[in-house]
Amino acid sequence: MSIISWVVLGLIAGFIGSKLVNKTGEGFFLDIALGIVGAVVGGWLFSLFGMHGVTGLNIYSLIVAVVGAVVLLVVYHAIRRRAA
Repeated sequence: MSIISWVVLGLIAGFIGSKLVNKTGEGFFLDIALGIVGAVVGGWLFSLFGMHGVTGLNIYSLIVAVVGAVVLLVVYHAIRRRAA
């Protein structure tokens, strides 16, 4: 996958993930970063269950990235609440 594909996938997945978890977007650049890291986390989680990770710019990869972004945001918010 090219860098532009990762950015597009990251933006879409990060935006959807942040809307699902806290009902507001995290911001343009943070959504991209969240989606890209979420795609890596989602790929790792899916591989643990014997499935493929991110395979390209398609719906399956978007689902993997959104799942990873949601997991990442839930963990982030849980840690942040504990620290406060």
